Amino acid sequence: MLGKGETVVEHEYTRKRVIGKELMFRITLAFLCAFIFLLVAYPLYFIVIASFSDSTLVSTGKVMFIPKNISFFGYQEIFKDMRIWTGYRNTLFYTVFGTLINMLFTLPAAYVLSRKEFRARRIIMLIFVITMFFNGGLIPTYLLMKGLGLTNTIWVFILPFSVNVFYLIIARTFFENSLPQELHEAAVMDGCSHFTFFFKVALPLSKALVSVIGLYYLVGHWNDFFTALIYIRDTKLQPLQIVLRDILLSNQVFSSGAGTGGDAGGYAQRYADQIKYGVIIVSTLPILLIYPFMQKYFEKGVMIGSIKG
Repeated sequence: MLGKGETVVEHEYTRKRVIGKELMFRITLAFLCAFIFLLVAYPLYFIVIASFSDSTLVSTGKVMFIPKNISFFGYQEIFKDMRIWTGYRNTLFYTVFGTLINMLFTLPAAYVLSRKEFRARRIIMLIFVITMFFNGGLIPTYLLMKGLGLTNTIWVFILPFSVNVFYLIIARTFFENSLPQELHEAAVMDGCSHFTFFFKVALPLSKALVSVIGLYYLVGHWNDFFTALIYIRDTKLQPLQIVLRDILLSNQVFSSGAGTGGDAGGYAQRYADQIKYGVIIVSTLPILLIYPFMQKYFEKGVMIGSIKG
C-alpha cells in the first residue's frame, strides 16, 4: 500500500531496503548462533576425539578436528578397573532411588503449600526459605549425620537431601498459578478428595514440571561427589564420581613421571591423557544420552514458575 505522496518507484525501493535489512539480520543471527554453538560444542567434541587419539599428538596440539593414531587403550584400562563398575552400580542406585524419594517429597509438599485453604502454608514456606540462607556449616552437619548413624551408609546420599527448597518453590508456584481454582472446585463437586485430585488431575497436567524437576534432581545425584568425599569411607559404597576422581589423581602421578618408573612409568605417562579424557566421557555420557528423550518436556517446563499470572 502506497504511503501519502509516495510514488510506486519509491515504494518499491523502500520495500527492497526493508527486505535487505531483514535478510542481513537473519544472516548475522545465523552466524552468531553458529559461533555460539561451536563455542559450546567444540570442547566436548575435542574431549571425545582426544580420548582415543595418541596422547603425544594431543599434548603437542596436533589433534584439533580429526583424531590421529586411534587407540582405545584408555577405555580398555578404565573398564578393566572393577572400581568403575562398582561406582556405576552405586551411582545408578543413588540416582534412581534418590530422585524417586525427591519427587515423592517435593511434589506433594508443593501441592499442599499451593492450596490457599491451608492456613499454615505461609509460615511453613517461610521456614523452608530460611534454610536456603542459613545452615549449621560443614562440621555441625557432619556431627549431625554421625549422630543419626548415616555416615558410611547409602542413606546419607538420599535422606538428608530429600527436598531442594528451590525446586519446591518452583513446583508450588506452578501448582498455584497453572492449575485453575475452578478445576479443583469442579473436581470437589464430583466427590474428588485432595489425594484423588493430586494423583489423577494435578500430576497428569504437570508432566513438564515433573520432567524438569526430575531431570534437575537426577543430574544433581549423578554429579554428587562431595557427599561421598565427606561421609563415605567404605570403597564399596563410593559413587562413580569419587572413583573417577581417584583414577585421575593417581593418573596425574604417573603422567608427571613418578610412580613405578622405567618402562611401566613411561607406559602410564604415554596414555595419561587418553585415560583422563576417557574418564570424562565415561562420567558424562549417560546424562547426555538421557537428555534428548526429555528435551520436549524440558523446553516446555524450563520457564515454569518464572511468570506469575
